[in-house]
Amino acid sequence: MRIIAELPHPEFKISILNMNQKFIVKIEQGPLEQSYKIPEMDLTDGVNSVFEVLDEQFLKTVAARFAEMRKDYKDAYFRYNY
Repeated sequence: MRIIAELPHPEFKISILNMNQKFIVKIEQGPLEQSYKIPEMDLTDGVNSVFEVLDEQFLKTVAARFAEMRKDYKDAYFRYNY
C-alpha cells in the first residue's frame, strides 16, 4: 500500500492510497477514521476521478458522520465508566 496523494482540507487529513487495483480514500479527524475503497476499473481518469468523487457535498456528509461517530464513542465511553 502506498500513498499517492494527500488533499489539503481544514477539518480532515485526506490521503489517497493505492493497493491491489483499488484506490483507498482515508479520511481522518483526530482519533476517528473513515475509509472508502474504489476499484480502479470503476474510474475513467484514475486518481483524478477520485478527486472528483471527493466533492463538497460528499465531504459535508463525512463531517456529519464524524460527528455521529464522536457522539457514539462518547456515549459508549460514559456507559462504561459511569
